[in-house]
Amino acid sequence: MAQNTDDPVELFDLHISHVGINTNSPEEAEAVAKEFEDLMGLMRMHTAPVSTFAGTLIEVMNNGGRGEKGHIGFYVNDIPAAEKWFAKRGFEIDESTRNLNPDGTTRLVYFKKHIAGFAIHLTCDK
Repeated sequence: MAQNTDDPVELFDLHISHVGINTNSPEEAEAVAKEFEDLMGLMRMHTAPVSTFAGTLIEVMNNGGRGEKGHIGFYVNDIPAAEKWFAKRGFEIDESTRNLNPDGTTRLVYFKKHIAGFAIHLTCDK
């Protein structure tokens, strides 16, 4: 990890992990995921009870989801360090959203602030 930079892309390999789209039912989520499958050939996957993925790029929430317009998941290679980096810029973590891996490390966590109607979270999932 680079130390003499203030660029989160360099510091944490920050990149978009996936985009979350909000729908209100499992049937609607399935239909939206199928649209992305048809458009891009992204295989539909059910990895959680509240969402259907189209490949790894699109998560279609079936319960209304977070954010007015959806969410954006950003991958980082060091969540604790990234949290500190963003905190210095005034972005607070919503602790109620912290999701842990079996080993107790953070798998994902949302910021309190939304941007342009999108909830934003950090994840270590690629």
